[in-house]
Amino acid sequence: MKEIIEAYFNQRSLVNHQLASYDDCVPSSDGSEVRLNRMENIVRNIRVGTDEIMGDGLGGIIALDVLDKDIKVRIKNIKLGKPVIREANGSIHESTPVQCRLRKLTYMSPLKLDFTIFRDDKPAPDEELEVHIGNLPIMVRSQICNLHPKNIATADGQAGKLNLETSDEDKNRYHRLLEKYGEDPLDPGGYFIINGTERVLISMEDLAPNRVTVEKNKKYTYETEVAKIFSQRDGARKPLNVEKRRDGMLMAKIPSAGSTAVPVVLLMRALGVDNDAEIFQAIAGPVETMKYTVANINEIKDNNEYEVHTTEEALAWLEKKFAAGQQKEYREQRIQNMLDKELLPHLGETPENRRKKSVFLGRVVRQVLEMAVTDREANDKDHYANKRVRLAGDLMEDLFRVSLQQLARDLKYQLERHHNRKRDLKISSCLRPDVLTSKIMHALATGNWVSSRSGVSQLLDRTTYLAALSHMRRVTSPLVRSQPHFEARDLHPTHWGRLCPNETPEGQNCGLVKNAAQMIDVSENVPEEEIKGMLSEAGVDSSPDGWAEGSRIHVNGDIFGLHKDAHKLVARMKARRRTGKIKSEVSIRHDSVNKDVFINTDKGRILRPLLVLENGDLTLNKGHLERLRSREMSFRELVWEGVVEWVDAEEEEDLLIAPRPYDLPARSPKHNRPLNPATIEWLNLGEPGQSHAKLRAEIIMPNGDKDFEEFELPLNYHQVDAEGNPNFDSLKKKQKKSGEVLCFTHVEIDPQLILGVCASLVPYPEHNSTPRVTGGTAMVKQALGLPSANYRLRPDTRLHILHYPQQSMTGTRAMQQTNFLRRPGGQNFVVAVLSHHGYNMQDAVIMNKASVQRGLGRSTFVRTYNAENRRFPGGLEETIQVPGNDPNHEVKGLKPVESYEHLEIDGLPIPETYLDSGEVLVGKTSPPRFLEENAGGAFFAAPERRESSMTVRHGEKGFVDNVFVTESLDSGLMVRLTLRTNRIPELGDKFASRHGQKGVIGRLIEPQDMPFTSSGVVPDLLMNPHAIPSRMTVAHVLEMIGGKVGSMEGRQIDGTAFNGEKEDSLREALVRNGLAHTGREIMINGETGEQYPVEIFAGVIYYQKLHHMVSGKLHARSRGRVQILTRQPTEGRARQGGLRFGEMERDCLIAHGASMVIKDRLLDESDGWEMMICNNPGCGHASYYDWNRKATVCPVCGDRADIHTIQTSYAFKLLLDEMKSLGVAMRIELEDRR
Repeated sequence: MKEIIEAYFNQRSLVNHQLASYDDCVPSSDGSEVRLNRMENIVRNIRVGTDEIMGDGLGGIIALDVLDKDIKVRIKNIKLGKPVIREANGSIHESTPVQCRLRKLTYMSPLKLDFTIFRDDKPAPDEELEVHIGNLPIMVRSQICNLHPKNIATADGQAGKLNLETSDEDKNRYHRLLEKYGEDPLDPGGYFIINGTERVLISMEDLAPNRVTVEKNKKYTYETEVAKIFSQRDGARKPLNVEKRRDGMLMAKIPSAGSTAVPVVLLMRALGVDNDAEIFQAIAGPVETMKYTVANINEIKDNNEYEVHTTEEALAWLEKKFAAGQQKEYREQRIQNMLDKELLPHLGETPENRRKKSVFLGRVVRQVLEMAVTDREANDKDHYANKRVRLAGDLMEDLFRVSLQQLARDLKYQLERHHNRKRDLKISSCLRPDVLTSKIMHALATGNWVSSRSGVSQLLDRTTYLAALSHMRRVTSPLVRSQPHFEARDLHPTHWGRLCPNETPEGQNCGLVKNAAQMIDVSENVPEEEIKGMLSEAGVDSSPDGWAEGSRIHVNGDIFGLHKDAHKLVARMKARRRTGKIKSEVSIRHDSVNKDVFINTDKGRILRPLLVLENGDLTLNKGHLERLRSREMSFRELVWEGVVEWVDAEEEEDLLIAPRPYDLPARSPKHNRPLNPATIEWLNLGEPGQSHAKLRAEIIMPNGDKDFEEFELPLNYHQVDAEGNPNFDSLKKKQKKSGEVLCFTHVEIDPQLILGVCASLVPYPEHNSTPRVTGGTAMVKQALGLPSANYRLRPDTRLHILHYPQQSMTGTRAMQQTNFLRRPGGQNFVVAVLSHHGYNMQDAVIMNKASVQRGLGRSTFVRTYNAENRRFPGGLEETIQVPGNDPNHEVKGLKPVESYEHLEIDGLPIPETYLDSGEVLVGKTSPPRFLEENAGGAFFAAPERRESSMTVRHGEKGFVDNVFVTESLDSGLMVRLTLRTNRIPELGDKFASRHGQKGVIGRLIEPQDMPFTSSGVVPDLLMNPHAIPSRMTVAHVLEMIGGKVGSMEGRQIDGTAFNGEKEDSLREALVRNGLAHTGREIMINGETGEQYPVEIFAGVIYYQKLHHMVSGKLHARSRGRVQILTRQPTEGRARQGGLRFGEMERDCLIAHGASMVIKDRLLDESDGWEMMICNNPGCGHASYYDWNRKATVCPVCGDRADIHTIQTSYAFKLLLDEMKSLGVAMRIELEDRR
């Protein structure tokens, strides 16, 4: 089925869900049309200074609070321009991501709104159209982006002519245009550029709104049953809890309205249900629950606390409870507001929806009672049907809603000020665009989002191409990291095919930070009205007399109506979806046991594709695959034709899915030759009524000749009875009666699609223990490779480039889809598994020095330095120049002249100059700090400046690579320099295979001393044999054999999970090429020339060089910088800090009997301090030397002091001084002077 997967990735990128979400949120284009997007909805729902709802289509309302006049501002028609840069001189030009990265700018577009001011003293309203209200950051490669295929200008200067899906020529032309703009053609986009840095919005996992979850509440000494629902409308969430207490009373609590619990039956009465029978019918449920319902109805009538019989009495009781002592109008308004806007607002906010709310409440109560009486399991919070994923568009929507509200309040305040000062009301002069822009920019730059969430926006990980891709597909949970949350961290069955089972970090984030599987989509919002119209056509009664007869139809948690034949309705709706009349994102689930049909059209559901079975046969046929291969058909058309179906976690509960169409044996039946899944052709695919798959396999005979063999295998989804006869129809009838799913409905496209982008690169992962695959996925993201093709134009703070990246000999099919073949991150090593003089003990590896000298594992590290002419108050500014060259200024702190020899006249270095740590990189002078020492008061002295040149960081050295000279937005000079360092593998550098086998270099051996095979092959790397059995990384061994076969036969070996080339096939290929089938070889000791007594396992495997290198961590110092306050050495390598001598180091010295060394390290060489102490009886205060008296004096005893000098740490002396400042006098008693 690889054709289907290829068609999918031809049409969509791996970050398509983020781009689609953002595009759905923002306005489509600059003024051509104003579609009702999510941001337009926010604008039209703005209410500032008033609560009135007006359906006149004039937009949001800002009501001014001014005397004697009624002034209202209406806002609508939000428009988003193209990304532009406004320079300091006022000029505006098109913005590109490369410019923004180089100049530390934000890639953003102007937002515009139409304003209309209505005044009661003016007959005609004042209109101001397209007023600039602020700027919105633009996601790279979204529809607004200047690099999108429909916006990018072709050679003839016209945009929008490129069709990438069907035309390879257009695709190549688009890639050439991107290269012209300085972009990597394979960069997927999906991130923002904020102040020159790339930031990505991490998808957030959230509980689904409008869904009832029932659970046991254990907060008391006993258990109670509680149902919870978060009712959401227009971004606001209103919770509701319904609890069955120990005495059987059913109480509802509306936290947003108050903490008072209300009997549910009383609440249903207040909602307009007077009749006891209707309440009883709405709750219904098993016979055992009926006594509770009757008891609750009677309790409300008979108990003196309530005595409620009618709706009016119920409303009066609520008024007394929630607004006691207030005026009648206020009490009535408060309760009406509570019932309409605080209670289940997703069902509606008008009195007409109250009956529906009472029915919904009845259903909630039924679930609580069922759980209490029938021992029903609590709802599974971790089931993915109860979760929604909030993508970039949803997060930006929340941020924009809060920011626009803030802007509207600020505008209201400014307009009121102008009105009170008798000025003309003009929006453009009162509105401050910075309010909106700064709020959005601050959230994106810091990651601190609205609703007090942090870490939403993160710096994009550009270590390697795969790291960036994985970062944009991350899904994080809002749960607190420090708490156990064992169940939330567990892998759930509904994660299958939606979230990767392996790609999660180790440590406290384990299981809370997840990654999306390869082929997923996240649903966008589909308007409910379309679906409700179809349901009405299909005979759903939206206002029935009684709610007990038939199945209830729910649309996004809202009870829409009743239908008599739910089976027929569900079949009809699914048939419409398969023909494209209903959008593929709509999910339909039939719960026949509880007589409910759930239809979801909301956003945030993770969907996965499955092959459709109709009447027991696949709808996919050979014609589809041929058209996919020739690009005559797209994946989207497969969905429209009902061949593939998108399914969410809720609908999947109704399905029976075959994991694969047939089970392929390891060897062919006739010739007993190994079978390779990649060479199998299904001959009778798509033919109706087939019970067996006719297959043709290409097999390789022992002499190396290729042949074909045909055979049949039973289809997994073909169901038969005990006699072997097809029984699809009888199972269908049985299924309808029992409510269980007995017939196969779908088939998996490919089992390897359950893995994420990083796990899918690991060959043969099914042969490894899971923790090793998890470790392997983490290290794929730390490997060095080619992060992007435009690395020469990227001013990344840290950039690693591997010199000779290679495609791996043993690959997977996912490497094509993830572009790993074109942006690889590793090299093929010849590896022998043997120990060597103990230099590869534990996880260390030994490398061949000749291989390193030939360029194996060699990389470049590039660091970017920034320098700019900063401006200070008072007209002072820094200047990039060669210090000391300006005769008009005297410069303090000049370095020797030789330090500036490599700088040109403008103060910048010549490219390809070699600079060492601490050498001047950019010459710069600054004005005196705090207007210090003004030339000793001399009036005519030349003005002084400070030497403030930028130097190469401590511990780094290299060649000046690029010098970018540009201008910041305030027209100051800005320089960005890159320093290039060669990193050649050395002792301590970290290498890892893709199977979690990581290790550091323990020794580099001369090639003549390395062991070699009888055919003269010298390995590049020696790994320890103990690393394999204890970790059970069988795939590591398989990959070594596969790489060996690939090297001998000149082909890539397919190691795709579950469907790769089998072990038997690889073993036979080794024999065919004259090698032992075990993979072991005779090896000779290079030092002695003797043959090893045992055969050594050797092969070719893909190794990755990780970014943890000794040259970036090596640190030593003797004496150096100290902190000003404590006078202890500074901390950290970057600050030339001291080496921490901790508890364990201290314990070692004590154990070795070298205690005086501790005194030397922690006192004499750290912050030793001589202190004078008065030893008079009862004194013990710190003394000082009085320079006037030329004597030591005690502050208490004066000249009578008996002063002694002691040695202590300066930190201790600081503690004594701080205690003195608090009024606590610490006394020191000298033990040897008692």
